[in-house]
Amino acid sequence: MKKGSKHLIGENHLSDIGQIICAFIFFGVWILDTFFFRFSTFLNKYLLLAVRIPFGVMLMVISGYLARTGLSVVFGEEREKPSVIKKGVFGIVRHPIYFSEVLLYLGFLILSLSLAAAVVWVFAIIFLYYISRYEEILLLSHFGDEYKKYMNEVPMWIPKIRKRKVKL
Repeated sequence: MKKGSKHLIGENHLSDIGQIICAFIFFGVWILDTFFFRFSTFLNKYLLLAVRIPFGVMLMVISGYLARTGLSVVFGEEREKPSVIKKGVFGIVRHPIYFSEVLLYLGFLILSLSLAAAVVWVFAIIFLYYISRYEEILLLSHFGDEYKKYMNEVPMWIPKIRKRKVKL
């Protein structure tokens, strides 16, 4: 058991294997369509690679940051008892690790504009949403109003653009 994991509330039993399957299918379709069959990459001629590369790489870097920091908070810190994690990336989105997967796939999609891989990406998002909602039900049942308040303050995946309050 990883350090800190004994303090976790729980996750869907399909979570890990489902994420692995989604990754294999996504990258398999992406590689086959991008480099071999080019079945659905016809949009590439409308958007230059020089434009796609910076955006794709930027999304991959953000994805890596979210995944690394999210995992280090969940598994790298010892907690006395389970609690709602609100600090760091968990103060920006409730599921930064799942959101990082969405952004990683999107980064690859932008590089090749593979519509076939985009279809798999949509199914991966649906799966990640399903396991996110399952985990939120567990967290609500365990933490009650504290987690409900957190849900109202922090978006599930897409960060809010907040105006900073200036104190005079």
